[in-house]
Amino acid sequence: MSTRLVTPQMLPLAPGQEEIPWLETGDHLSRDEFERRYNAMPEGMKAELIEGVVYMAPPALRWDYHGTPHANLMFVLGYYRSATPGVTVGDNSSVRLDLDNEPQPDAAMVIHPAYGGQAKFSSDGLLEGAPEFVGEVSATTVSIDMNAKLRAYRRNGVREYLVWRVREKAIDWFSLRNGQFEPLPQTDNIIRSQVFPGLWLDPAALIDDDPTSVLRVLNQGLASPEHAAFVALLKSRVSGS
Repeated sequence: MSTRLVTPQMLPLAPGQEEIPWLETGDHLSRDEFERRYNAMPEGMKAELIEGVVYMAPPALRWDYHGTPHANLMFVLGYYRSATPGVTVGDNSSVRLDLDNEPQPDAAMVIHPAYGGQAKFSSDGLLEGAPEFVGEVSATTVSIDMNAKLRAYRRNGVREYLVWRVREKAIDWFSLRNGQFEPLPQTDNIIRSQVFPGLWLDPAALIDDDPTSVLRVLNQGLASPEHAAFVALLKSRVSGS
């Protein structure tokens, strides 16, 4: 006999009130129905709609395969944001990408709409449209991050996409060019964002959990003329000058 977890979100039901089904991996749903079911589920559960199919996060994530890499990636983006007005960062926040896709990327960084960003915030607090940058912490090359998600992000105009393949000790950073994701080049073992000038990354140091080297390279990027020009551009957009 199987039992179903009962949560405060589901009980008590008013007379005649419909019990909303929970999301299950593999469900084929519209985005509206996905959100209706997601909003009825317990807090803390992660679900994504990718190409019209529901994917649920595993109940537990490993410290070494996800927790630490995710935290380190968020640190890099947060540090960059602290030096770049008009840029905002999201951690595991849902994105209404299109009618068949509502991912919840591990990391996203956008130019705020007031500063000329391509996405916008809805009245209920979700991001609508493609973030300028998306980052995912992935187990392997065969995961959804390198397949269905990649195609959805590319088609909707995510300008840069980073996938950290933890088990393979590799970081792929793609830039959208002519409708295709192409790897950003490395110069002197550093990857330099083209969308966020000054966002410089030493991928080997990030993979090796060497924060001193990661920060050294990132600070070099933040001290570059390109970053200063980008900050001036963002400020001019919001001021209208």
